Amino acid sequence: MSRSLFVAALLAATACSAEPEASVPAGEQAATTTATAQPFGRTVIADFENPWAMTFLPDGRMLVTEKHGQLLLVAADGKSRVEIAKLPADFEGQGGLMDVVLAPDFARSKRVYLSWSSAEAGGKGVVLARGVLNDAKAGAETLDGIDIIFRATPLVPGAGHYSGRIAFSPDGRFIFFTNGERQKFDPAQDPKATLGKVLRLTLDGKPAPGNPLAAQGFHPAVWSYGHRNLLGIAFDSAGNLWEQEMGPKGGDELNLVLPGRNYGYPKVSNGDHYDGRPIPDHSPGDGFEAPKVWWTPVISPGGLMVYSGDMFPQWKGDAFIGGLSSKALVRVDLDGTEARKGDQWDMGARIREVEQAPDGSIYVLEDGGQGSQGRMIRLTPAR
Repeated sequence: MSRSLFVAALLAATACSAEPEASVPAGEQAATTTATAQPFGRTVIADFENPWAMTFLPDGRMLVTEKHGQLLLVAADGKSRVEIAKLPADFEGQGGLMDVVLAPDFARSKRVYLSWSSAEAGGKGVVLARGVLNDAKAGAETLDGIDIIFRATPLVPGAGHYSGRIAFSPDGRFIFFTNGERQKFDPAQDPKATLGKVLRLTLDGKPAPGNPLAAQGFHPAVWSYGHRNLLGIAFDSAGNLWEQEMGPKGGDELNLVLPGRNYGYPKVSNGDHYDGRPIPDHSPGDGFEAPKVWWTPVISPGGLMVYSGDMFPQWKGDAFIGGLSSKALVRVDLDGTEARKGDQWDMGARIREVEQAPDGSIYVLEDGGQGSQGRMIRLTPAR
């Protein structure tokens, strides 16, 4: 599908940074915004350069990725850090070092899974890799044996919509890995491409046996399709898989991911193309899986976390989403397989990542771009 250079440039510039629009369309539920009396206090733990993701080790230390390729091991109090790996990420546009997640058996294996954007002879794509944390000597920790175990296909030009989020199935047997449609539209519906899909892989990065669309001629790794830019994925305590993605001009989504389902992009969306061309809205009986919650004005969703801690008991089981252009922390009420909007708190900076700490506090990472400092901030109940 051909596009003018102007449209391509406009897509790259706006697809993940569009400012919220002025009003909520009729019929859409508005989020509750609490601007002053926020229910949490904030403590700045550390500051980073273009952070993208974080995860906690069992002892409270943290792994943090920076888009330029640095993987950092950070003390629990944030006062010291060690660069344990420098990954060959292609740092251009939305590319860079992305997600970091511990293996389900990390206590035994010390394995860490990562994603980053890779530039190769045939174009660019997101890769999934893993390594082993060697922390036997304090201050000299390293990530060893780093190996790429999966590559998105096909490789394409451009530097947008890589996605690259990682989640493990509750039984620890499978990896769910998101591949964005790379601002190319059509690959999201292409059965042979992994782009615009949620994938289910083995722990070694192979297509998982029994994936629902393989017998229909799809790439054998595909779990669901018709997605755009999938920047958050997480399981709830009941084993439901939730995914959030950026819509085009409007129509950011939170989806319940079901095996074999088509989520519609670019054939349907609750937003429109950036060049003004309309996209049909989701509608009952259209054959596509509609989002459980959607946003216009956009929130530009970053990371996704389902809360399971005790520090904020009123939010147990709820989803938390980082807002980029909205500079917000967004809470969504999850009720079984249904969802509705909760709170939207002004954070004053682009929020790229949301994580739950072992003690039940909530950590957010500022994006580090467009005026955000890149800070790590701990949220605890307001006093």
